[in-house]
Amino acid sequence: MAKVNLQAYKVDKIDFVNELENGTKIALGNKYSYQVQYAVDKNVAKGTFDIEVHDKENPEHFKIHIAIAGIFSFEEGEKKEILHAETFKALFPYAKALITTVTANCGIQPVIIPNIDIDNQEIYRIDKQ
Repeated sequence: MAKVNLQAYKVDKIDFVNELENGTKIALGNKYSYQVQYAVDKNVAKGTFDIEVHDKENPEHFKIHIAIAGIFSFEEGEKKEILHAETFKALFPYAKALITTVTANCGIQPVIIPNIDIDNQEIYRIDKQ
């Protein structure tokens, strides 16, 4: 396991739409992406987590979309695939808490997104030349 340190994080985007009538039952779906950019000649990376939770049938009536970025330091020589998973694990709890907090403070049942098992996901590596 790679040792990564979350140095800082910031929320880049919060978009929330709730146009549902009181008492409306919905089925939630989610989409997410996570990307890591590495600094040249430094052991620093920026991870960007983008997640949307929405009503499966009418996403235009209920949706929360956030983008959160974290700055990480890591030890030299670590494999990027491992760093990708470890930085995701470090940043994910902040994204999860943000979605829960925003929805709870909007007067609705809090949305709690499920944990994501990044270790069993395909990681697509694109190195820019």
